[in-house]
Amino acid sequence: MAIDRSNPIFLAPTHGGHNPELMLSAVLHLMSHYMAGNDDASGCVKLASVIERHLKALASLPDLAPVLSATCQQLSEQWAGVVERNMHEQEKTNFLSRIMARARTAPATA
Repeated sequence: MAIDRSNPIFLAPTHGGHNPELMLSAVLHLMSHYMAGNDDASGCVKLASVIERHLKALASLPDLAPVLSATCQQLSEQWAGVVERNMHEQEKTNFLSRIMARARTAPATA
């Protein structure tokens, strides 16, 4: 499934917005895309980061029901963990790729 990243729904909220229903709809949509496009083990760090920011913005809305605010805060923290883990995995993979590339291009000495 191709994801149109220019779609405004993928843009992170800057101030929390004034429409929690729209934000909640957006974050649910993003979560669905994340799961649908998660063919590899690491997922999409950028998309997970946008999900985390949406949840954090929702949690900070003053008019949101306390139970929904607490849920969004908890999920935001969990998604932050997903982002952190995926970034570490990408760093390891990139480091290993660089080492392997150097080994392949180094002249053989015997």
